[in-house]
Amino acid sequence: MINKKIIAKFFVMLMVLLLLPLTGCLEQIEEKSFDEVDLSKVQFDEEVILPNWQDEEYHDYQSTTQKLKDLNKDYPFLVNVFSIGKSVLNRDIWCIRITNEENTKQKYSCVIDGCIHGNEWEAGELCLYLADYLLVNFGENKTITEMLNNSEIYLIPLLNPDGRENDERYNENGIDLNRNFDVHFGRWKGGSFRLGKIFGFIKIPMINLPRKGIYTNSGRKAFSEPETAALRDFMKSLESDKLSFYVNCHTAVHAFLSVINIPYRPEFTATEHEKNVLNSALYWAEENTEYQIMPVDEYDIYGGGVAHHWVFKEFRIPSFCYEILSQDYEPGYKGGGPHDNLVHWMKASLPVLMYLLANIKNLNEWKIPDINPYLPDGVPPESI
Repeated sequence: MINKKIIAKFFVMLMVLLLLPLTGCLEQIEEKSFDEVDLSKVQFDEEVILPNWQDEEYHDYQSTTQKLKDLNKDYPFLVNVFSIGKSVLNRDIWCIRITNEENTKQKYSCVIDGCIHGNEWEAGELCLYLADYLLVNFGENKTITEMLNNSEIYLIPLLNPDGRENDERYNENGIDLNRNFDVHFGRWKGGSFRLGKIFGFIKIPMINLPRKGIYTNSGRKAFSEPETAALRDFMKSLESDKLSFYVNCHTAVHAFLSVINIPYRPEFTATEHEKNVLNSALYWAEENTEYQIMPVDEYDIYGGGVAHHWVFKEFRIPSFCYEILSQDYEPGYKGGGPHDNLVHWMKASLPVLMYLLANIKNLNEWKIPDINPYLPDGVPPESI
């Protein structure tokens, strides 16, 4: 005969198991799968550490190379430095991947590059500053540690290393690399012209037409330049279903932009939901930083052949153009400056990238990026 106490205990346990999920009290004791990771549930347990940079700490090609090698040495389980290709003058186009290599689960990824225009130094500096910021806080701050556990962050500081060394907008062939991508390539109305080098050695980087403005050389054909071909091939080598967003960093329009949305350009005709996601990111930047924005539907028709348009067309992921500095710091087409107040611009720009990283899962799934990153005191700083 079955003991009545045993029967009673059985029914009590059964009722507990049935009722606990309804009250939200049943705890998950197993490790979450890749699809269940939710960075919004992770809270900052400590203040973050800001990189100890100085205003004069700009990095040319050689010092960028050395810095990346040093990071690889100092953080061997978090950093992998490799070249995605060569420039016209055979310089390596370095990429640094930041992730916890000891965690081998599938991870979301993103690509952030800078200095596609060689005289826009701060765009490349932001990639290096972000790398420092993430690495110095790994193991010290719970949220950043979780970011590196669950994502792969690819940073390409100098997409145009020859231009950076020459302090010129163009690459060594005199081509505007941000007009050399295969998306409405070489459109006169887009501010560029198809030419390349004349006779293989004469460079015509730009044409300045009175009352019309400056038109830049987009190259003879899309991806004619080794630098843009290297980025194309690298991005195609990544797992496309895990690729979450792309940011192409510049100076100095002082704005955070996304893709064009023009009905007669099918590759740019974002759905209403996609527009909401992209504009949500832009509005966050407008509300929380000093950067201006241009909502998707307000984008003009110019700019054929640009990188973030091509990425949106090719991979259908959230893609952005991030213009650092302000109009007063515009380097222009022939270089110049000034390049100063570096630490200010790094702190002013960091929040946008951290916001995108905090929302890497949402952006991968085209969900509204509603996770607010923690911003330490002084970030962003007061405008100058």
